[in-house]
Amino acid sequence: MTEPAALPSNVARVLVVDDEPSITDAVATALRYEGYETMEVGAGRAAERAIDEFRPDLVVLDVMLPDLDGFAIARRLRDGNHRVPVIFLTAKDATEDKVAGLALADDYVTKPFSLAEIVARVQSVLRRTRGVTDGAMRFADLTLDEDTREVRRGDQPVELTRTEFELLRFLMLNPRRVLTKRQILDNVWHYDFGGDANVVETYISYLRKKLDPLGPPLIQTVRLVGYALREA
Repeated sequence: MTEPAALPSNVARVLVVDDEPSITDAVATALRYEGYETMEVGAGRAAERAIDEFRPDLVVLDVMLPDLDGFAIARRLRDGNHRVPVIFLTAKDATEDKVAGLALADDYVTKPFSLAEIVARVQSVLRRTRGVTDGAMRFADLTLDEDTREVRRGDQPVELTRTEFELLRFLMLNPRRVLTKRQILDNVWHYDFGGDANVVETYISYLRKKLDPLGPPLIQTVRLVGYALREA
């Protein structure tokens, strides 16, 4: 492998590791579209070599690889001399896997996923690890700042509880995508909640009561499926 070419200091390198070429290609393409330099590999040993030679600023890492699992790679990175942030991207969605993964990595995303969510999570982790302060996500006239925990609709501040904030954040990570109640439960309440889907309806209602008076409705109900953040 040749020495990587020098890049401008503000361009981040992202290594994408998955044994499914369609996934590495889709994720890397989405990241390149956002201005990142990427490399794709499909196995654990190749990932270790790429980390040494490509020198990524972040690794998007599958857990179940053919020769060396992602947990082992993340553990070696954590115990090594250089710290590289990791986002796990995996089909392993059991509670114990999430707990183990979050102990080793900076984020944990389960399959299936949206490319918009992956890009947003990469941006969020790199902001934290590179010291960038602008943590704002935007959709229409809605702004959510992950760093200050502030939400605005146009020029108006919107006061949200912690759970309302996390629910809106998940919707903004997946703009225009229809999300089921199960997906929302898994990503907003995680393993700390028993699983009554009615709580999703309740908190969607809370959000609408705070957002809708300030502009056109943005949280749309998709009958018998779930909810989507999109303009009518």
